[in-house]
Formats: sequence, structure tokens, C-alpha cells
Amino acid sequence: MLTLTENASTIVKNITQQPQAPDTAGLRITSDDATQTFEVTAAPTASPGDKVVEQDGATVYLDERASELLDDKILDAAVDPEGRVEFALGPQG
Repeated sequence: MLTLTENASTIVKNITQQPQAPDTAGLRITSDDATQTFEVTAAPTASPGDKVVEQDGATVYLDERASELLDDKILDAAVDPEGRVEFALGPQG
């Protein structure tokens, strides 16, 4: 199952725990089968069929294809000098 680094957990919480966001908010990762790319968006709740990853207070929703592709990966995140969030994937362990 996808795991998150400490940095990724902190950034996901910062994105999803805004005052106007529901308690069920999380980061949703979807995969496009045709291009094998990922889309990352804030989501108020999981969509039907999503796998839920909860780690250190951060919630990530994965659609079925993303769940398969990211099963053995680690999600890392950082904020660049311009304040943009950058996500990176690496192999587990």
C-alpha cells in the first residue's frame, strides 16, 4: 500500500485541513490509463471505489488504477521556492 513520508503527510494535512474543508477531506490521486499519468486534487470525500490511505493524520484517496500503480510506492512532497507543492514517488524500502 502507498505510504507517505513525514513531509508528504504534513503537506497533505495543510492542503486538506482548511477551515472550510469537511472532516472527510483528503488528497485524491487518479490515474489516466491512456497516458499513465497521475492527477492530484483536493477532494471533500472519497469517490465510490477509492482506496483510503490514512497516515499521521493525512488522508489520501486513490482511484482503483492509481491504487494498483502506487501499491509499492512512497509519496514524498516539498514546497518549491515559489510556494508550489511538488510531489514525488519513490520505491518502498
